[in-house]
Amino acid sequence: MFSRRLVWALGAALVAAGAVGAHAAWPVFRGTPRHTGTAAGKLPAKLKLAWKFKTGGPVLSSAVVDRGKVFIGSGDRFLYALSPAGKKLWSYKTGAEIEAPPAVAGDVVAVGSADGFLYAVEAATGKFRWKYKTDDKILGAANPVKSPDGKETWFVVGSYDSRVHCVNAATGKPIWTYQTDNYVNGTPAVSGDDIVFGGCDGMLYVISLASGTKRKVIEIQDYIAGTVAVDGNRAYLGHYGSEVVCADLQTGKVAWTYKDRGFPYFSSPALAADRLVIGGRDKRVHCINRADGKGVWAFRTRGKVDSSPVICDGKVLVGSEDGRLYMLGLGDGKELWSYEIGAAVNSSPAVSDGLVIVGAQDGTVYAFAAR
Repeated sequence: MFSRRLVWALGAALVAAGAVGAHAAWPVFRGTPRHTGTAAGKLPAKLKLAWKFKTGGPVLSSAVVDRGKVFIGSGDRFLYALSPAGKKLWSYKTGAEIEAPPAVAGDVVAVGSADGFLYAVEAATGKFRWKYKTDDKILGAANPVKSPDGKETWFVVGSYDSRVHCVNAATGKPIWTYQTDNYVNGTPAVSGDDIVFGGCDGMLYVISLASGTKRKVIEIQDYIAGTVAVDGNRAYLGHYGSEVVCADLQTGKVAWTYKDRGFPYFSSPALAADRLVIGGRDKRVHCINRADGKGVWAFRTRGKVDSSPVICDGKVLVGSEDGRLYMLGLGDGKELWSYEIGAAVNSSPAVSDGLVIVGAQDGTVYAFAAR
């Protein structure tokens, strides 16, 4: 005869396992190579804690999900692979703290470390494949992309050495590097044959995937610490100068700017069909019309919002330094649900088939699912 506790535990494990099935994928930061921050599928309006996993340092890294595994880095220097029920499958130690989100390409997981290396390990086992040296720390994710001839997979990653690096995913050998005038903190977006990213030199760059040469540079005039989201010919970003910007990549000009108050944006926007959502250091989550840059709604938290929102099923998920994970209605910005973690949530949520995964400053990875 099974005890009630055992039956509950088995049921919870099955729910979690189903939520991260083999078909589910959130393999890169922000969910897609263009960093749209949108997840497919249904998401209930109320969630319940499914599991939590304790690491040895603050979790600023954001999770990715692929082939039934959850991958996330920690300030304890380790990259972790977790099972659908939150059990450790393997860990790999780098030379310094991991703030960057991992990225999955085939059977390889790549992650940057504050030691300046991009590490690649086997997704199944955590076995070392290669490491690629940059000249400073890597805080943004790598973005996997097919080579122009379709024969290889490359990783594109920014570094505090003021460069974007393109690296062969199979060998770790360099393909090209692109020099900017200051740190590259965010993750380069991949849109067709373009690599699009912002720099701490206040420039928005569009460079060639094939050669790493400049196509366009658009002056934004202030630090771009977050990751740029791209849809069609338009790029969306927040910057240190307290504005959210839409840039037209075809004309090379700024289409509109949004400014609500004098607080910077370190969050990255999530794109719905007609609006975007972004967190601000004014303790608010902002919803903005994509056509004209006018504000639609703003939701107030009790702490800075550096976490990047995710949109799923007409809902917005985002963390705050007030120690909560929030679910808001995309239409009106009303709070539908929240969970008090009790430690700052700077990590950005990953959403895969109804499972929501986020890290916190208390060193714990949290997973939430349907009640």
